[in-house]
Amino acid sequence: MSAIRATRAASAPFRLRLSNACADRLFAGLARAAALLTLTVLLGIAASLIIGAWPAIQHFGLGFLTHRAWDPVQEDFGGMVMIYGTCMTSLIALIIAVPVSFGIALFLTELSPVWLKRPLGTTIELLAAVPSIVYGMWGLIVFGPVLARYVQQPLQSLLGGTPALGALVSGPPVGIGILSAGIILAVMIIPFIAAVMRDVFETTPPLLKESAYGLGATTWEVVRHVVLPYTRIGVLGGIMLGLGRALGETMAVTFVIGNMNQLNSASLFEAANSITSALANEFAEASPGLHQASLIYLGLILFLITFTVLIFSRILLMRLQRLEGTRT
Repeated sequence: MSAIRATRAASAPFRLRLSNACADRLFAGLARAAALLTLTVLLGIAASLIIGAWPAIQHFGLGFLTHRAWDPVQEDFGGMVMIYGTCMTSLIALIIAVPVSFGIALFLTELSPVWLKRPLGTTIELLAAVPSIVYGMWGLIVFGPVLARYVQQPLQSLLGGTPALGALVSGPPVGIGILSAGIILAVMIIPFIAAVMRDVFETTPPLLKESAYGLGATTWEVVRHVVLPYTRIGVLGGIMLGLGRALGETMAVTFVIGNMNQLNSASLFEAANSITSALANEFAEASPGLHQASLIYLGLILFLITFTVLIFSRILLMRLQRLEGTRT
């Protein structure tokens, strides 16, 4: 009996190692299957968009990207107005949201009192939980009239006679258009960018910051020379996350952009359209054929824009990592 017990005791570590090896192989296989499934779904989405948009691709070609007309009656379609509206509103949103988010993250991590840090951070994160349709209704009913009365009308009175700047503020003062949609998008993406920036700022080792403070650095110098170099990859990732959110937003933009399929001027207050709002407004009533294929073509363009932004961000991150390696 003692010999049998000794044999079992000696074989126990072997069985444990075998069990761990099987578990590792199973985990690796499941992880690989999940990655392949994600890639397959992505390729399937791209293939379905190409197939659905193929009649419009054959009929309009790449000229669809620069053609302004959108006439379902005459079956004359072009995506320039929607592409311009999507890119401009997202650009305006980033211009507003990035510095505001940076200020919020800087305050929460470096300047905020301890008693205010948690409730303020929770409040900002709760903004991300507000449904987009609520933002759109608020923008149309509350923010739009305020923008028209206190921003657009004064700017038109001040810059109306200026040849270049006057064109940027022209248009009927109704408070809807590209600028209004961009500001609403900025409000929507600020919680995402600010939360990511705050989290990555908090990963900076306290020893590095305390050393800089000990050498006499100010708070801004610590943030500029210690925190940002240490966390810039995460900061860039947060900005790209906000940009992706802005590019794909539908309902809020639909409420405040004006849904105009014409582009008469370069005014920031000009009513325009975006790819997502055009799809939301027209896809349900679009007749099978060229109209529906053109809408799917717009979806394919939005997919490619988002994919291009992702590739650009990855290239930029790789370049930053190489530069960091050469410096060290």
